[in-house]
Amino acid sequence: MSLLPYWEDRLSEAVRHFWKTRQAQAERQGTKSGTRDAGTRTAVTGGKQLDGFVALLHDFLKDAGLDHASIYTSGKVELPGWYRPEKKWDLLIVQSGKLIVAMEFKSQVGSFGNNFNNRTEEALGNATDIWAAFREGAFAPSLRPWLGYVMVLEEAKGSLSPIKVQEPHFKVFEEFRGASYANRYEIFLTKLVRERMYDSAALVLTNRETGRDGRYFEPSAELGFENLLVSLRARAVAIGEVSN
Repeated sequence: MSLLPYWEDRLSEAVRHFWKTRQAQAERQGTKSGTRDAGTRTAVTGGKQLDGFVALLHDFLKDAGLDHASIYTSGKVELPGWYRPEKKWDLLIVQSGKLIVAMEFKSQVGSFGNNFNNRTEEALGNATDIWAAFREGAFAPSLRPWLGYVMVLEEAKGSLSPIKVQEPHFKVFEEFRGASYANRYEIFLTKLVRERMYDSAALVLTNRETGRDGRYFEPSAELGFENLLVSLRARAVAIGEVSN
């Protein structure tokens, strides 16, 4: 399977929607309140920037033969947790009372130092919670669900510049030395997949100027969007074969 040409175009469209929505939200927030929140908060108060990515995956699953009624993206997206009552996911597939797929979509524009740890802790916590709930039978009689993660990161000086590590007592692992925040995300997501905390993850970098034209960059083939679609499609095809 290849992203070319249709799904590559859809990915570019999702990138364009991301930046267009952020700009529109920032403008609306300033118009309504008369003041603007500090930093990039004006563009995140409304959410929905990642709807283009969610829609891409939704349509991709339908194209792979999955029943539209089993794909949830805007409502009924709560799943029980083990350490908390429930959590909302961005995309779920629940078919015949069985959990098939759960996906999370996240982004970061600016404030790289403040938000990197928050994003990593969220991803780790969500995976730990859902796998504990699965272990304890929360989704029975489901087989092991497919877990996916998509990260959209601003390609900017702040995300690409090397970051000094702090080692007051012990040495950090070597791969983190001289790593930028983009490198750190790549390391983090690669480890999540290789440790099987997520079945697949995608890392997409996009510049706020060229991104308005749908341009993006994928720093890791292993974390490429095509890899995620291939893995997800294999799961969707398997579901269809079992259902028929």
